[in-house]
Order: sequence, then C-alpha cells, then structure tokens
Amino acid sequence: MKKAFSIVAMALIFTVLFLGCEKKDEGAGAAKRTFVTIGTGGVTGVYYPTGGAISKMVNQKFDSYGIKATVESTAGSVFNVNAILAGDLEFGIVQSDRQYQAFKGMADWKDVGAQDKLRAVFSIHPESVTMLAADDSGIQNFEDIKGKIINIGAPGSGQRGNAIDIMEVYGIDWEKDIKAEGLKPAEAAKMLQDGRIDAYFYTVGHPNGSFKEATSGSRKAHFVAITETDSLLKLFPFYAASFIPVKEYPNASNDGDVQTFGVKATLCTSSDVPDDVVYAITKEVFENLDDFKKLHPAFAVLTAESMLDGLSAPIHDGAMKYFKEAGLK
Repeated sequence: MKKAFSIVAMALIFTVLFLGCEKKDEGAGAAKRTFVTIGTGGVTGVYYPTGGAISKMVNQKFDSYGIKATVESTAGSVFNVNAILAGDLEFGIVQSDRQYQAFKGMADWKDVGAQDKLRAVFSIHPESVTMLAADDSGIQNFEDIKGKIINIGAPGSGQRGNAIDIMEVYGIDWEKDIKAEGLKPAEAAKMLQDGRIDAYFYTVGHPNGSFKEATSGSRKAHFVAITETDSLLKLFPFYAASFIPVKEYPNASNDGDVQTFGVKATLCTSSDVPDDVVYAITKEVFENLDDFKKLHPAFAVLTAESMLDGLSAPIHDGAMKYFKEAGLK
C-alpha cells in the first residue's frame, strides 16, 4: 500500500514539475512576441496606406521576428510625435519639418523643450503643401485668401503648421485675415463641394484621394500656386521646392503643373524602442523596396539612398545597424 502511494505521489510530483516547465516555455515563447502600433494620419491621405504597407511586410515575417504590427489612423505628425514619446505608439509617420521642430524644441514643442528621445528610422515619400480653391471663390493667387473661409487642417496636423508658415511669409495673419477651419482632409473635400469653405490646405503625396474627390464634383476647383518659396526656404531650411502634378487630376481647372513647396514623410520612433524591433522593420522595407514602391504611386520615386534624406533627429541604433550592413552609411 505504501509502495503504491509512493508511486502515485511521485507521479503527481513529476506531472506538476512537467506542467510547470511547459508553462514556463509557453511564457518564454510569448515573451518573444512584440506588438507595435504605427501612427499614421487621416484615411484619405498617404500616411495610412504607408503604415499599412510597412505593417504588412513585417507581419508576413512574424515567424522570423515575432513582431505583430498594427496601424492607427491619427490626427497626424504632432500627435504621432507626442504619442511616441508618451509610449502610446512605437512608431509614427511624421513630416520632416515636424521631426526637426520636435527634436529642437521649436513650434508646438517650444514650451516643453527638445524631445531628445525622438529617433528617425527612414524617410519615405515627398509631400507637397497643396492648396485647392473653388473656381467661384475669387482665389486665383495666394494673396486672395484674405477674408475667405480656408481649412488649414486639424490641430495636431503637420499641414496646419505648413499653412501657417507660408501665410507668415505672405504677411497673412491666420487668426485675423482669414476665417480658419480645422477640418480633417476627409471632411474638407465635401465641405468645398458643398460651398461651406472656399479652399483648403493639405500636405500630402500625390495623387491623393481627397483632391480627386474635390476636383470631381459639380463645383469646379483649381490648385493655387505658392510662389514665395525662396523667402520661405530662407526662414525654414527644412522645406524644399516642389510642384503638384496636375496630370493626376484631370478634372482640375489648371492648365499645367503648379509650383509649391514640400517636406518628406518620415518614420519615427523613440530611443526606448528595442534595437532588434527597429532593425527588423528597417530591413524588411529596404530589402523589399521594389515591392514597397508598387503599393502607392507616391512611392515610385523612392531609392534606398533618398530614404536617408530629411532625417533631422538622430537615426535609431537599430536602423543604423541595418544601414551600415547594407553599405548605406
């Protein structure tokens, strides 16, 4: 009887030990899984599909990296920077000018100071600061926006800052000289067609869904040239001359390409995000660049070398590791 009891007791002890080890192994496996969220922008812009393209590439290699990426539509660059540094997002797509300002403690970060944990990963597509006006609005030249109802973008968006910057160059006070609205681009196209605004700004890669919608309605519209770019670039060195390819918008009233200025979309993160996670994401995008470029027309101009331009915050160590391995740095 005692012998039988001992055998049963030993079997129970063995079972407990075995299950304990098995549970520990499950925990160890689970610990290798990393969940990251990429902050983007409005669903009609290029940021949202860009985040989706990056996450798709990474998720396809889940068995290799153990990284599961999701995408979140957000208010844009300023929101993404703040959310990254608060730990609410691991990555965010940020305009190059906003990256510069955040790291230097300028503009929206003037009161809180330099965001020294902000890190650049790589840059993506060029973005043009674009203004579309209704033909019947009386806006032909940029100066004509005085007294008009202009959507300058939602608070927390990069385009709002771009709009204010260029109005400053033209001597226009956005709080006094125009009737400013703070709509998202997805709302602005309909508002223009409904006659509730005269024009709207949007900093975005082209072609773009919002502008396709806004130029395809019964109210005719045209892109407004921004010509004071030389003065702008002297004040704000993070901008560059650009143009709007009107061929992408056959229903717009313009006869040819329209002069403006622009920035670059950049993928940013925090120095707190582990090197191996940033390395994996960088590697997947760069080593599948041809496939990545097919995912949106705005990506067509990308090269591996150009994707290191516009990075004014320090490059994250994980990204730098890949760039050195690939001979890009």
